[in-house]
Amino acid sequence: MIKILKFGEVSIDEIFARVHPTASVEGGVAEIIAEVIKNKDGALKAYAKKFDGVELEGLEVSQAEIDAAYKNADRDFVAVLEEAAANIREFHSRQVREGFTIKRADGVVLGQKITPIEKVGLYVPGGTAAYPSTVLMDAIPAKIAGCKEIVMVTPPAKNGGVNPDILTAAKVAGVNRIFKVGGAQAIAALAYGTESIPKVDKIVGPGNAFVAEAKKQVFGKVSIDMIAGPSEILVVADDTNEPSHIAADLLSQAEHDKMASAVLVTDSAEFAKAVSEELEKQLPLLPRYEIARKSIDDHGKIIVASDLMQAIEIANEIAPEHLELCVDDPFAYLDKVRHAGSIFMGKHCPEALGDYFAGPNHTLPTSGTAKFSSPLSVDDFVKKSQFSYYTKEALEKVADKINLFAGREGLHAHGKSAVIRKDTNE
Repeated sequence: MIKILKFGEVSIDEIFARVHPTASVEGGVAEIIAEVIKNKDGALKAYAKKFDGVELEGLEVSQAEIDAAYKNADRDFVAVLEEAAANIREFHSRQVREGFTIKRADGVVLGQKITPIEKVGLYVPGGTAAYPSTVLMDAIPAKIAGCKEIVMVTPPAKNGGVNPDILTAAKVAGVNRIFKVGGAQAIAALAYGTESIPKVDKIVGPGNAFVAEAKKQVFGKVSIDMIAGPSEILVVADDTNEPSHIAADLLSQAEHDKMASAVLVTDSAEFAKAVSEELEKQLPLLPRYEIARKSIDDHGKIIVASDLMQAIEIANEIAPEHLELCVDDPFAYLDKVRHAGSIFMGKHCPEALGDYFAGPNHTLPTSGTAKFSSPLSVDDFVKKSQFSYYTKEALEKVADKINLFAGREGLHAHGKSAVIRKDTNE
């Protein structure tokens, strides 16, 4: 059963305790990466047999397989995918930034240019569930940014294929190439390249502990989006809500995996009890009951605050991946929220809207990193270069100042590179 904690009556450590996986996979992941670097496709096929139970002849999904999946897909599902994709495009197209140029009267020109990352790799999880929504959320911002090549990796099924819903979403989103490989070995392949899989410049997408550790280890060789931890939801709700609604929202995250964290912060002890009772009614009805049960029992909590403002401050300290403001006037509290990945406003905006359909991205900072990190966006798929232009006359005006500054740092050659142009005739 979920824990109910009264703020001020239990320790702060218990209130703000969060999930930290204890099993270390660092050594195993390092071995996998080294094996992929050494044996490339051969290692990937061996790991597919070992971890996925399938013998693969080739790693790449053919265009015929993608087209067949799309053709045979349920048309209602395709329509929903298309509508969700349109919402995601609408939202993310507003994130496109332009470069800028500053032109001064003395001929100096300064500026910044925006360039798409050329090759990006998308990791799409398999395993306990398939996530076509992740395909849309990761690929569409990359397309909007102008990335030339989008390479997707996802674990193979037992039949040697890829989940058809994932392939259908990839076609809708405009993914260029798809490979049947998952786990840490997929991250290694994207980072270093193999005979079949091209080396990319950046890797994005969620995964299990092995995938997260692999992203951590290849960072520097390639860029990554973030190191994602277990999924989280924090709901701030008063007693004007239906307890069944809030319980359903908490379970929407608890069913992700046993390490997921579902937290309610409320200003009503009676409401806390009602939600706890509702959780016990809804849990046995879930197909993923065992996962959700473990999540709620081990990592779920209801925190009773003195008022809603204190509830918001508790939420800020936790800095959740998903934050629901289930109150009548959520906009009155929005400016008070300082740390959250994605904020769902009001009583009719469950977090599932963000997972699938509304348009904002669902790849979000976890484990409190919302205090300094942001959701996946078009910004993640571009890089910025800056440029400067000075005329001879403009440089002569500031050469002595550069020389003075450089001298203070003991870097006299720096200073000379400026004054030598002033002291010699061109």
